[in-house]
Amino acid sequence: MVEFLIKDLNIWFGQIHAMKNVNMEIGSKQILSVIGPANSGKTTFLRMLNRLNELNDNFRMTGEVLFGGRDIVEMDPETVRKKIGMVFALPLPLPMSIFDNVAYGVKVSGVRNRKLQAAAVEKALKQAYLWDEVKDRLDTSAFKLSGGQQQRLCIARTLAVEPRVILFDEPCSGLDPISTAKVEEAMLVLKKDYTIILVTNNVKQAARVGDRTAFFLSSELVEMDGTDKIFTAPRDKRTDDYIRGKFG
Repeated sequence: MVEFLIKDLNIWFGQIHAMKNVNMEIGSKQILSVIGPANSGKTTFLRMLNRLNELNDNFRMTGEVLFGGRDIVEMDPETVRKKIGMVFALPLPLPMSIFDNVAYGVKVSGVRNRKLQAAAVEKALKQAYLWDEVKDRLDTSAFKLSGGQQQRLCIARTLAVEPRVILFDEPCSGLDPISTAKVEEAMLVLKKDYTIILVTNNVKQAARVGDRTAFFLSSELVEMDGTDKIFTAPRDKRTDDYIRGKFG
């Protein structure tokens, strides 16, 4: 099943041509790793998928981004962002308890029953591999968690509203190896139920978790293929050079 179909996508921010003629299909319930050097278009691409680019006044686009067969530009932005959640590079817990952080989106969506909120919180924290570490202190401030725990809390907050897609924008960039491993472990389990798109500057992480990998360079999609093929026999020499660390 195709989750996203992208046709002739071009994006500008003022005079800057930030995405050039991108065409791709993204399948459902798999992990797509997106790699490339700084300013290659990775984050612009990711933010296009849940319409965050539109918050920039200078944004302009041509082409189509179809989500489940529907043009996302014609969908309500809030509906898009509920179905396509995003986890950012730096954990951004809300200034409230662990429980209320995870329950926030559930409450906003209209669920007032405390038992239903609690069930959603427990399920999401278990999916994010955090439940066992926090189940006895749900009423404490989220700011008392470690950086890695805060990132998994943000993943749980995204999961609680039951999206179809989860976008990760360099979610492990500030984490230690143990915390990174836990986030990656959560991703590998979550792909059974969710489509995951991971932007990462860590090519080893892309290789570890990605079913498919897309390589961006200078605002263009150079190539996209199965991760094993990208990392062992890429079609384009630029891809091979980047993976081998010759630039970037």
